[in-house]
Amino acid sequence: MSDAVFDLPKVKFVVVGDGFCGKTCLLTVYNNGEFPGVREIYKNFCAFVRTMTYNASTQHNLENKKKDYIPTVFENTTKIIDLDGRHVTLALWDTAGQEDYSRLRPLTYTDSHAILICFSIDSPDSLENVVENWITEVTHFCRNVPVILVGCKKDLRTDPKTVAFLEKNGQEPVLTEQGQSVAAKIRAKYFECSALTGEGVNNVFEYAARVAMAYRYGGVKARPPGTTGASTKPEKCSLL
Repeated sequence: MSDAVFDLPKVKFVVVGDGFCGKTCLLTVYNNGEFPGVREIYKNFCAFVRTMTYNASTQHNLENKKKDYIPTVFENTTKIIDLDGRHVTLALWDTAGQEDYSRLRPLTYTDSHAILICFSIDSPDSLENVVENWITEVTHFCRNVPVILVGCKKDLRTDPKTVAFLEKNGQEPVLTEQGQSVAAKIRAKYFECSALTGEGVNNVFEYAARVAMAYRYGGVKARPPGTTGASTKPEKCSLL
């Protein structure tokens, strides 16, 4: 690798959210352009879920099936992009959303310049957990770092089988307005995307790159919930 690559501006994104909400697919599609071999597994898994009656025993089976669907850990990698005629290196960090990894996950937050909190549009519970869990963790370890809320699996919002399955459990796919409402509550920019179709994926990371560059090199930072005012001096993520 040439010295010129090391001299490029570099920003770090950390992607968090519930397990199986679409984080790894989002990162893989953005980094590689597609996820070979996963499309059919994705369809088969969705079909498997829709045949199940949700209870404690099937939840155990569901969790086991999820492990077969996609690897939990995404290999943290870098991607060089062109941003307004300027090359920028993006450091992409995936995280495990399961509670078992809650003690290790904060280690990934160090020196982050933007945080992407993901939820799945076919899982209202995952959106609720953004408010109940994720924004609290993020603002604790990465105070003032820009936050972006990402609704993943947009393609499932209008999928008849997904809608029918959720109806059986008294739920419905997350509406755009609901995502926007949560984003406003946590003071984040809101995006929706589908890793399966590719819709909106590049938009998420282009915006993230811009705010991360502004945060790191321009002194711009997003305010955490419940605060006012602005500062021109960025604060680093802390593990305290």
